[in-house]
Parts: sequence; C-alpha cells; structure tokens
Amino acid sequence: MFPTLFLQYSYLQLLDLLTTLAFLLMGVREGNPFVRLILESSPNPIFGLAVVKTAAMALGIYCVRMGKFQLLARINVLFAVVVAWNLVAMILGAVRLGRTLGAV
Repeated sequence: MFPTLFLQYSYLQLLDLLTTLAFLLMGVREGNPFVRLILESSPNPIFGLAVVKTAAMALGIYCVRMGKFQLLARINVLFAVVVAWNLVAMILGAVRLGRTLGAV
C-alpha cells in the first residue's frame, strides 16, 4: 500500500510544482501565504519553490517511515484538489487573456 501512496504523493508534488511554475511565469501570485513568504524571502523564486518541495517530500517520507498511511492518503486528496484547482485557474486565466487579446 505505501509504495503506491508515496508514488501518488510524489507525482502530485511534481504536478503542483509544475502548475506553480506555470503560474509564476504567467505573473500570477502564489495563493498559499506560507509558500508566498518563502518565495518572496528567497533570492530566486525557483530556489524558494525547491525548498518548499524538498520540505514536502520530507513530510511524505516521514509519513511513510512512521506508518502514517491514512495521513498520506488524506494529503494526496488535498494535493489532487490543489492541482485540479490550479489547472482550472490556468484555463480560466488563458480564456480571459484570449478575450482580452481578441483571440477567443
């Protein structure tokens, strides 16, 4: 059970990283106040994001080592929702941008 949960967790972290990078490149501000603080405090936003994702992976490893599989499953649901929200927000932003530019 745990290898699958951790693999899902890792994949969701990667998707969150990529969608966050897409937001940053589009000029969208990070919505999570804690992550935003780290991004703004770091010398480079990508470095700050790497710090956040390293901590997230450490949390996942902690859950596996401590046998907190139920917690890891719940965190997976949370990050699946976050990634889905990020994708919806990017699509809506692209549609809005297209209307502004007259492309849609």
